Amino acid sequence: MRAHEAGWAHAAASVRGPAWLREPADVNALVPQLWSGTARKVDGVLEVGGVLVTDLVREHGSPAYVLDEVDFRARAAAFRTAFEAFDVYYAGKAFLCTTVARWVVEEGLFLDVCSGGELAVAIRAQVPPQRIGFHGNNKTPGELSEAVELGVGRIIVDSVHEIERLAAITRELGRTARVLIRVTAGVEAHTHEYIATAHEDQKFGFSISSGDALEAAREIAGVPGLELLGLHSHIGSQIFDSAGFEVAARRVLALHAQISDEVGLEMPEMDLGGGFGIAYTTQDDPSDPAQLAIELTKIVTDEAKARGVAVPRLSIEPGRAIVGPAMCTVYEVGTVKAVELDAGPGVTSVRTYVSVDGGMSDNIRTALYDADYSATLASRHSEAPALLSRIVGKHCEAGDIVVKDEFLPGDVMPGDLLAVPGTGAYCRSMASNYNHAARPPVIVVKDGSSAVAVRRETIDDLLRLDVDPAAGMED
Repeated sequence: MRAHEAGWAHAAASVRGPAWLREPADVNALVPQLWSGTARKVDGVLEVGGVLVTDLVREHGSPAYVLDEVDFRARAAAFRTAFEAFDVYYAGKAFLCTTVARWVVEEGLFLDVCSGGELAVAIRAQVPPQRIGFHGNNKTPGELSEAVELGVGRIIVDSVHEIERLAAITRELGRTARVLIRVTAGVEAHTHEYIATAHEDQKFGFSISSGDALEAAREIAGVPGLELLGLHSHIGSQIFDSAGFEVAARRVLALHAQISDEVGLEMPEMDLGGGFGIAYTTQDDPSDPAQLAIELTKIVTDEAKARGVAVPRLSIEPGRAIVGPAMCTVYEVGTVKAVELDAGPGVTSVRTYVSVDGGMSDNIRTALYDADYSATLASRHSEAPALLSRIVGKHCEAGDIVVKDEFLPGDVMPGDLLAVPGTGAYCRSMASNYNHAARPPVIVVKDGSSAVAVRRETIDDLLRLDVDPAAGMED
């Protein structure tokens, strides 16, 4: 390391990262709980599914999402086994493509969709319609009609207007729609404000406390074409304990019993939602599916007994907990920049910015939710001292940050590959064409082979949608 670089490395130690971030004993090592099950380092090079990422990038380019099939299937199977008395719905909004939809069914899970586009993917993957649940707070009449015609297993209704639309559609088609009522239980999970969804001041569901949820049940009971299966509650995302579920289940089961007594409907089902957290950094400590199953079963069983009602058939909706750790994103470094910071009178520190060939167009979560991620040098071993760095994207935004703080070897240079774990949930699903960036591919790896599940977008793809109205006008 040259003298001025050594000075930068020393000065950078005074740039404060988050309190939980500590310099690793070995900057080249992987932290197992952050990565998919087959990920490992081979002479410093990251290997996933038996494929070296250097070979993967040589064949498929970068950036690229790398999806570990064995890991995805293992996590799906773990939920299916642990929750054998439940119906387990994979939340497709986390990440969905035809390949993943097929895996979901093959592993014995159901599938949740929340748009006509996600429904189209499910049908293309030949998911049996009766194994599909349809979410959404503003489903269009066209989407509802298609769902009823296909005979999806359940539609989660979210408003009075949706009940009215479904009543008209089922009457016109002469069909019956099986529905759950999404309720807000007034429980705010310990998570980011924008992804905590069960408190009252938000767009989803019918309030229990106001009486709106009970009135929705009364209205549905009066519609011959609607079959009320039960109540649905979702309390947020990135949840690491069952305390919030316990409070929500108590309130939802109270309503369940009230509907039975006052409306005369014996609802056979109840959905506790999803939101089960994963480890993005060493700070996170998620529960395993088996422990979650024990805790959630006890919560509902005890509360149903106290209420004097039969235990309904339960369902849950893991998405992030299955696909999140199963995917990582691989980037190529383009520039490395040491920026001097004024840390106070007479004190100068340095922050090292490592710019990669992706950014907020392939992972908006850091900018949107202030989410934390980890990273590793993926293409070689390094003996250089660890340097606290910030990994940033190539977009024209100061907030285009991929990883806010991570210790990387101090000799990271252009051409190196970096890999970010835990990017399976919401990264490709929320990807954009900001700055007319082409979205990366999803590459499935297994047993030493790789295959494209979602191809890389091209400039031709972007321009195909760009229509010049003047070209069709007469002079």
